[in-house]
Amino acid sequence: MKNKKKRSFVVIGLGQFGGTVAPALAAMGDEVLGIDTDESLVRQYANQLSHCLIADARDENALKEAGIANYDVAVIAIGEDLEANILATMNAKSLGVPTVWVKAQSNTHHRILSRIGVDRIIRPERDMGMQIAEILHTPYVFDYIKLGSARYLVSYIIQHDMKKQPLGDLAHGKENGWHIVGVMRDSNFIASGDSDVILQEKDSLLVIGSKEQLRALSELL
Repeated sequence: MKNKKKRSFVVIGLGQFGGTVAPALAAMGDEVLGIDTDESLVRQYANQLSHCLIADARDENALKEAGIANYDVAVIAIGEDLEANILATMNAKSLGVPTVWVKAQSNTHHRILSRIGVDRIIRPERDMGMQIAEILHTPYVFDYIKLGSARYLVSYIIQHDMKKQPLGDLAHGKENGWHIVGVMRDSNFIASGDSDVILQEKDSLLVIGSKEQLRALSELL
């Protein structure tokens, strides 16, 4: 089997967000170039990333000399400086970086980035806030992932006061739109096809569906 080709990333802005993303990618074996105007941040991450340099991302020539066009993905993680964020984004697009992800600060910023044509707009505080609100609202939802097309993968933790019913009873809800993926019990995965399995306390029930479908399912638990 051929080794999977490592991807390369340039992370522009090494503040709290970029300073989390860049070393995490590097730890997974990807090539990462970190760029910031702050010398202390560049020194902080120099030993964790493949390459790290001081440069002003508003300057297209500086980014060109840094060779960002040779990277697969640019992550524009500049926080407070809206002008620098937008100019860095435009420069990355202009220099031909194939995929550009950008951290947005506001709805207005989001609209501007949409018109520039970036590949992914990130709103970490808003996205995390929405996720936390959903989990707080439904305490037995441990976590969820948005899959697109308004569908979610949700992990329900079976509580002591929930019905200890066969997995097959819930799997019959396909006509209601949700899809039971299976159950995680400790470190073991039980596929949804094993319909005789009885749900137990602390099981993690994995389900795909829309918010409305998943809320309907929650009434059966």
